[in-house]
Amino acid sequence: MFQLVAPYQPAGDQPKAIEQLCRGLDEGKRAQVLMGVTGSGKTFTMANVIQYAQRPTLVLSHNKTLAAQLYAEFREFFPHNAVHYFVSYYDYYQPEAYIPQRDIYIEKDASINEEIDRLRLAATSALMSRRDVIIVASVSCIYGLGSPEDYRAMMVALRVGQVIDRDVVLRKLIDIQYERNDVEFSAGTFRVRGDCVEVYPSYEQFAYRVEFWGDEIEQLSIINPLTGEVIRREEQIFVYPAKHFVLPMERIQRAVDEIRRELDERVKELKAAGKLLEAQRLNARTRYDLEMLQEIGYCPGIENYSRPLSGRPPGSPPDTLFSFF
Repeated sequence: MFQLVAPYQPAGDQPKAIEQLCRGLDEGKRAQVLMGVTGSGKTFTMANVIQYAQRPTLVLSHNKTLAAQLYAEFREFFPHNAVHYFVSYYDYYQPEAYIPQRDIYIEKDASINEEIDRLRLAATSALMSRRDVIIVASVSCIYGLGSPEDYRAMMVALRVGQVIDRDVVLRKLIDIQYERNDVEFSAGTFRVRGDCVEVYPSYEQFAYRVEFWGDEIEQLSIINPLTGEVIRREEQIFVYPAKHFVLPMERIQRAVDEIRRELDERVKELKAAGKLLEAQRLNARTRYDLEMLQEIGYCPGIENYSRPLSGRPPGSPPDTLFSFF
């Protein structure tokens, strides 16, 4: 699995540190600490431990800058393995707020970096499909994410020779939050040209071409999304969801019913307390989100509804990146 590539060997205190850390892993120690000054080769030491352990690895950093540095270093050490980057995708984030003295409500506003979102999706799709994975993450990885079980269950698997109606494939792609766009082919979209369906995964820099002969998949190709040039042929492909929060529609409907019941109770409480404006605002915003969920299976801020959507009991922790391991 993991294959460390480096032009030098461990030196100085590194061999002893590597040996002790590996022994601690074998003994089942839950926590170990590696200390060293800047430039002492701690990343290289940990790379040797990862190669010894041969396990999927999460490297947690306290900020984006250090995470990016570690990501670059681990990619150099493990060029033949899946090294991914998982940090917060917000370029700008304004939480919702209310100023009671002036009766001003400020809606939540955010700007999402699409490239970082692609890298996050690439990280989770790699964890679903292979074992030789290193994820370098910031502390944002402890925040709620969709269920890995739902993420895996909603994956679309296609193989050459498979008998499946083209329209069924299109519906499955829509269910996992891909949008049909026959004009602008971008990440998270698909387009249809006769018996040919092209899918641009949200987490890749290439696209898939699925060619049908009637109801049978005749050919699968990986293509350049800009030129359409075929890079290579494949016997089987897996298309993972375009977003982390994906659910079958029957689960969404059950969650919508639960959210609506809770909303009605909360609105009654606010009205009884004389907070009519707050009740109206909560009712309008939540019902808008529920309509979005019922129509397209997604809404901005869907993580706010993660508990009813996942069917977890109140007070239980949400799924995070750790769950994907």
